[in-house]
Amino acid sequence: MRISDLAAEAGVTVKAVRYYESQGLLKPRREANGYRSYEPDDVVVVREVKALLSLGLTAEQTYPFIECLRAGNARADVCPASLTAYRTRIAEVDRRIAELTDLRARLTDLLTDAENWRTR
Repeated sequence: MRISDLAAEAGVTVKAVRYYESQGLLKPRREANGYRSYEPDDVVVVREVKALLSLGLTAEQTYPFIECLRAGNARADVCPASLTAYRTRIAEVDRRIAELTDLRARLTDLLTDAENWRTR
């Protein structure tokens, strides 16, 4: 399968496929003419990477999931390393929520102070 076919079937751009390849997530064969040749399983990999990136994981953090798929598992998230990656991302989200909660409280305090100052 050619790169444009893979991109279309997986719902990404050709540029995204090239990026995934540059990150080591895809390893296409090269045909005699130099064109990349992808396997049907690569569609599943690209869809999985796209979904994981949409959850805020980095390309590097998707490696355990791709390795899990390539090991023959029906799901990319059933391997121990994938579960660890989920836990790590959840911890990052929790930290960000705490930061945003603190920021909101500080802003609310400033707003309340400013509104009360105006009414004096």
